[in-house]
Amino acid sequence: MPIFSFLAYPEKSMKDQLIKDLSEMQYCEVKPSENREVLILLTDTPDEETSKTLIDTIKDLKSLQSLSMTFGHTDL
Repeated sequence: MPIFSFLAYPEKSMKDQLIKDLSEMQYCEVKPSENREVLILLTDTPDEETSKTLIDTIKDLKSLQSLSMTFGHTDL
C-alpha cells in the first residue's frame, strides 16, 4: 500500500482545473493552498504498479506544471 504526498504546482491560471483533474482521479486526495498557487496531493494506492501508473498519469496532465514528492512510504 504505497502512500505518497506531493506538492503539485499548476500551470499559470490553472489551479482550479488542476484541482478538478486530480479530484476526479481514483486514489487521490487534494488539499489546495488558500494563499499560494500550490496543492498538496496525497495518493494511497493498493500496490506499486498502480502507484507508478497513477503518477505517470498525473505527470501528463496539461494543468500540471511540476510535481515534487515530499513523502513516500511503501510496505515491502
